[in-house]
Amino acid sequence: MAEKINDILKGIKKDSLKPIYFLHGEEPFFIEAIADKIQDIAIPVHEKGFNEFLLFGKDLTVGGVLNYARRYPMMADRQLILVKDAHQIQGIDVKENQILLEEYALKPLSTTILVLCFGNSQDERKSWVKAQNKNGFVFSSKKLYENQIPDFISEFCHSKGVKISPKAIQLLVEHIGNDLKRLTSEIDKVILNLKIDEGIDADAVQRYVGISKEYNVFELQKALIIRDVYKANQIINYFSSNTKDNPIQPILIILYNFFSKVLFAHSLSDKSEGNIASNLKINMFFAKDYAAAVRNYPIGKVAQIIHHLRIADAKSKGVEVGNDGEGEILKQLVFQILH
Repeated sequence: MAEKINDILKGIKKDSLKPIYFLHGEEPFFIEAIADKIQDIAIPVHEKGFNEFLLFGKDLTVGGVLNYARRYPMMADRQLILVKDAHQIQGIDVKENQILLEEYALKPLSTTILVLCFGNSQDERKSWVKAQNKNGFVFSSKKLYENQIPDFISEFCHSKGVKISPKAIQLLVEHIGNDLKRLTSEIDKVILNLKIDEGIDADAVQRYVGISKEYNVFELQKALIIRDVYKANQIINYFSSNTKDNPIQPILIILYNFFSKVLFAHSLSDKSEGNIASNLKINMFFAKDYAAAVRNYPIGKVAQIIHHLRIADAKSKGVEVGNDGEGEILKQLVFQILH
């Protein structure tokens, strides 16, 4: 998806803009990237006041959108109509209104660039959506899978002319997850603080993203992998005394994902780091952690750990929790994993 977006952005040029851009899907980051690129180049700065309109779906009807689209630019070659939250346009789900949008898509005004940014997925099988492709461009923005996030981070940093270490990538993935907007914002913040020709390493991420160098879920996972009881308890005690800054749910999700992959790695006949990386679709840098966990945790123990993680998740959501708070649930979990 990230590579496809880069190709799309490179292909958006001032002299080849289409009259309609129909952008929909569950991942807003890519939609915003395309819309921002169009907004940057479509209308000259001195013409924006009269010929660029940023609108919001909740304030519009379908008829209102079409009225904007059918007006002519003022003393200029073209106008830009950019509609955010297009899924909130009043009457957008009514068939008669969809027919009106379909009719416009088949004969759009050549002097208008209409950009519709939906906050959800639209059914591309429907004729009114298909029609947008006739003279325009339809793009479905999908959420990235977990195993695609490291490559996204690497490519984003490359686009900024900055190198990033595998450990720094892992820290970002585990601390932020697949929130692409926050990820890129945090990376930009780190880059602003780098010296010329300096790359992003784990220390930079810990320093500028606000991740504790010693007490974070990455270090907890590392301690669990090598069965370092002292270090794991140090970290979990820190988490227990700072539950506001270290909520239990993200920790459980990260550990559950990790041990689920360890269980899968156990099923491989070839448990070499290369084969683990290939089958889990992860960077070779991370494969050594899974290989170590396979060596240190027999398959039966891994199955027990996943069971304990599910119980901890249920307790954290108030199911048979008793008097245990988040800190106590984490302490019990870490004990069960290590013993």
